[in-house]
Amino acid sequence: MRIVVIDGQGGKIGKAIIEQIRLCKKQCEITAIGTNSLATSAMLKAGADFGATGENPVVIATRDTDVIVGPIGIIAADSMLGEITPKMAESVGQSRARKVLVPVNRCFEVAGIQEMSLSQYVAQAVDLIFRA
Repeated sequence: MRIVVIDGQGGKIGKAIIEQIRLCKKQCEITAIGTNSLATSAMLKAGADFGATGENPVVIATRDTDVIVGPIGIIAADSMLGEITPKMAESVGQSRARKVLVPVNRCFEVAGIQEMSLSQYVAQAVDLIFRA
């Protein structure tokens, strides 16, 4: 299974997702794409197999992967304090990959989502990745 993890800012969510995926001991290849070098570095330290930074890596990586995972902002242009470009959001949205999104109430409010801690959301996201 090929998994692309996309995150920005400090990479906290992406780092947590990658750490949880690695704990599952499932066979998978993880590519970490950060919107900035700090986020990419954090995700690589967490155990990603590959890493890249910026808009074009998002466009390329989302073309041919099984799962895309990250904070909900990766599907909305100009979200995450402007770090998600319209082209990034479009690439994620148009990808045929399964998308597993972690709700972050700072950017969005999603009806029907119960309030949980970030670690609980991450655990749920990782369960969804391997459920299919």
